[in-house]
Amino acid sequence: MVNFTVDQIRAIMDKKANIRNMSVIAHVDHGKSTLTDSLVCKAGIIASARAGETRFTDTRKDEQERCITIKSTAISLFYELSENDLAFIKQSKDGSGFLINLIDSPGHVDFSSEVTAALRVTDGALVVVDCVSGVCVQTETVLRQAIAERIKPVLMMNKMDRALLELQLEPEELYQTFQRIVENVNVIISTYGEGESGPMGNIMIDPVLGTVGFGSGLHGWAFTLKQFAEMYVAKFAAKGDGQLGAAERAKKVEDMMKKLWGDRYFDPASGKFSKSATSPDGKKLPRTFCQLILDPIFKVFDAIMNFKKEETAKLIEKLDIKLDSEDKDKEGKPLLKAVMRRWLPAGEALLQMITIHLPSPVTAQKYRCELLYEGPPDDEAAMGIKNCDPKGPLMMYISKMVPTSDKGRFYAFGRVFSGLVSTGLKVRIMGPNYTPGKKEDLYLKPIQRTILMMGRYVEPIEDVPCGNIVGLVGVDQYLVKTGTITTFEHAHNMRVMKFSVSPVVRVAVEAKNPADLPKLVEGLKRLAKSDPMVQCIIEESGEHIIAGAGELHLEICLKDLEEDHACIPIKKSDPVVSYRETVSEESDVLCLSKSPNKHNRLYMKARPFPDGLAEDIDKGDVSSRQELKQRARYLAEKYEWDVTEARKIWCFGPDGTGPNILTDITKGVQYLNEIKDSVVAGFQWATKEGALCEENMRGVRFDVHDVTLHADAIHRGGGQIIPTARRCLYACVLTAQPRLMEPIYLVEIQCPEQVVGGIYGVLNRKRGHVFEESQVAGTPMFVVKAYLPVNESFGFTADLRSNTGGQAFPQCVFDHWQILPGDPFDNTSRPCQVVAETRKRKGLKEGIPALDNFLDKL
Repeated sequence: MVNFTVDQIRAIMDKKANIRNMSVIAHVDHGKSTLTDSLVCKAGIIASARAGETRFTDTRKDEQERCITIKSTAISLFYELSENDLAFIKQSKDGSGFLINLIDSPGHVDFSSEVTAALRVTDGALVVVDCVSGVCVQTETVLRQAIAERIKPVLMMNKMDRALLELQLEPEELYQTFQRIVENVNVIISTYGEGESGPMGNIMIDPVLGTVGFGSGLHGWAFTLKQFAEMYVAKFAAKGDGQLGAAERAKKVEDMMKKLWGDRYFDPASGKFSKSATSPDGKKLPRTFCQLILDPIFKVFDAIMNFKKEETAKLIEKLDIKLDSEDKDKEGKPLLKAVMRRWLPAGEALLQMITIHLPSPVTAQKYRCELLYEGPPDDEAAMGIKNCDPKGPLMMYISKMVPTSDKGRFYAFGRVFSGLVSTGLKVRIMGPNYTPGKKEDLYLKPIQRTILMMGRYVEPIEDVPCGNIVGLVGVDQYLVKTGTITTFEHAHNMRVMKFSVSPVVRVAVEAKNPADLPKLVEGLKRLAKSDPMVQCIIEESGEHIIAGAGELHLEICLKDLEEDHACIPIKKSDPVVSYRETVSEESDVLCLSKSPNKHNRLYMKARPFPDGLAEDIDKGDVSSRQELKQRARYLAEKYEWDVTEARKIWCFGPDGTGPNILTDITKGVQYLNEIKDSVVAGFQWATKEGALCEENMRGVRFDVHDVTLHADAIHRGGGQIIPTARRCLYACVLTAQPRLMEPIYLVEIQCPEQVVGGIYGVLNRKRGHVFEESQVAGTPMFVVKAYLPVNESFGFTADLRSNTGGQAFPQCVFDHWQILPGDPFDNTSRPCQVVAETRKRKGLKEGIPALDNFLDKL
């Protein structure tokens, strides 16, 4: 148990080579928080006896009741490596004490925005995988995000106790299970990573290197091959080896680790290792991993769980495990926990793996700088980040807001990448919309206090140098969710985070008592701050809309709103899904609209995108910020666009970045550039509120074919052109077979074989379709993957459980947009109903407006 004083922590903070910022990431219920406990208990903030029960990082009441982690919290740990272990570290180091900033993030897909926020401020990740159920959809999503942020992973196989006690696997089967998980994770890493030639080098995980841990968080034991290699090196050591130096010893252990995994076999008769599976006299040899590592563990489990007293006593003595007097009288599982905890303490193994294999800020910021910083790669700020220089200008990224005990105030939580942040320092607070040289989204204010976040407690601290994670007081009024804090005048922003889910489910909220409206508005502002993903919008009809990632996410948001942020009773509507409008064919006529003064005419057509382009724009492969020629080449090669047209893209919309394009394919028109801004404004307006039911458009390309304009500038101002452009665009859409698109979830369901039929039944009722079904090797579990419209997903979980006797566990992730089959003009079709409902809800006129409103005759 280490008890910290703030001064001690502050002293370690300066040794930036000995800091590790890491997060724990995994699928829901694979045991992240429980594992985190054994780390915290080792590094001394919970009393040892209570680890495993406390789930220290789950700070909120609803997290403790639901047993899931919702918000990511941060904790600092302190760990000292022994002289011998320091020899394993391949990067620069500074003394033997390490400060580990650990961020426990949620695994539930609805909170993946929390995970993204956690990843941005860390350099390494401990990926936890349940060895019974293997790599799941969420593990993959989060790992993919981590690799995109250039974060180095190490793997922990959790829940080994289940594999041994429930599934009763044989050692060889267990080895195969591990081998398969390692392969699956490496496939993800190599698919999304930059390869060995990239700036990070090889980040594949490998048990031989010690980057894979095995164990059980609940029982509090874990090991990597390093622990066993050390035992065997000591055991096989020749008499003269006692005086080995740390470096030579490390070399021996590393050699030993290579023999403990893969197709290496051990001959117990001669005590030698061999590469072939049969001994010289033809006996089948056991695999070293099974014989030397799993066998002792199986023996301990077997002896204790079958109450073999003498054997247990012998094993305990042989393994040199010293039990307390109170532990000696235990039997069965409690004794098993005590023995395994003593023999292979989880905290030790994991903390060693973290300190040895995860990068320090000094190492990581060299290759992460270009991803983190938007500005030029050689200005002062970038150099400060690259070198992690405490004397450089302050550069700090705020990744999220954490509510304080004081209602309505937030701590800004983030990481210092360069310089030193201190109480009372006057800084530039830059929101995500800030551009250098302009005043928008920029505040010059002093920081009131800097604090350390310790799970459930906060400690004030004078100043914090770069490489560390910190909370700030007094910045929350100026930032909504994320932002950059700096002292350097010409600094650019840190890049905005990319979320892997998008808010597609909306609820309208109102106060039960109309007099509480101001409180509700204030509460919504606070809610928008506290959750990195939620959107709060006011519709034109005056409704307050909250948009979230899914049912569970919205439920938590509404609960927060009611209890913490607004503190008033709230009425909420049924959840509604947002749709997108698109077209399915090219416009059948060239659409003409005249301006209100009849002096200007616009001719346009609409046509659908080729498949995949809208997704490319979402990902950012095609964007408004790209270099013109490069973008044109990409469009021409991949989507067979005409190169000259591809160079004349006016803009993307809505919001300047959306998946719709306005191109100019006119030939020799006078005054065209003068009306460009007005047409673009009309385009942004039209794509934000489409013709069918005022939802965003998606995947539509508009071509400006011809324009005739009045010669006097005054007759072709914005007031004449903007509404004309909008009418013309609407006419294009209505003549091009308009369609609605709905959001689709990718659902992954884990279930035993016998209930697969029930799942198909539920999915068919809900318009879902299964596209993959596979068995989890070595278990009776099946994984069913299906697409399910978000609109049908409400109550899906409850429905599924009632049809499968509670044995199926679904996970939904937003996957893509898909066209709703049917014509919105046909009164019997599904899109027609959706359009009617949406228009009614928004208070628009009934029915889709007639084409004559938009299309003019010559």
